[in-house]
Amino acid sequence: MGYRYVVHRRVVVNLLSGTAVTGVIVTARGPLYVLRDAAVLREDGTAVPADGEIVVDKGNVDYIQAVTP
Repeated sequence: MGYRYVVHRRVVVNLLSGTAVTGVIVTARGPLYVLRDAAVLREDGTAVPADGEIVVDKGNVDYIQAVTP
């Protein structure tokens, strides 16, 4: 798949659970994405910054939006 396209880009990762996470994907290895400078997006549109990195299992991803700078 085209996972390399989203590495080192700011993205919004939309999960199957309905949660969305924004950040920069720094690694896409095996079944995982690792995001830095990440925040969890609330339904009202506000972002809650995350401490450290967020690791997302690719199997839980609905779709990824690459954000244009």
